Amino acid sequence: MMNDIIADGLTRIRNAAMRGLEYTTLMHSKLMEDVLKVFKEKGYIEDYKIVEEGNKKFINVSLKYDENGNSVINEVKRISKPGRRVYKGYEDIKRFKNGFGTLVVSTNKGVLPNDEAYRLKVGGEVICSIW
Repeated sequence: MMNDIIADGLTRIRNAAMRGLEYTTLMHSKLMEDVLKVFKEKGYIEDYKIVEEGNKKFINVSLKYDENGNSVINEVKRISKPGRRVYKGYEDIKRFKNGFGTLVVSTNKGVLPNDEAYRLKVGGEVICSIW
């Protein structure tokens, strides 16, 4: 049994991007699906698909590369962990990496990127960062 599906998924994305793989497979969870939705909106991944094999669900993620073959993901990091949750108000999540990066925040309005959470004036649990 896996304790932190989000950390495992982010590690699989990071490792696949470093190796230059076209796609990777993650374990399915609703939160991971919402995080990937933010990644897709911000242009860090091409697409993702949910695949069912028997009674288990997986997510196939197509990674994105620039014209030189380099991954568009420089760093992806888990911030709020099961042992230490990190919560921030909307004033504290205004910008990340001078606007070049994105914080993924779980709010009462759903899972949002930091700029959208700031615009809506809602804070929440900071799940991960990507740039």
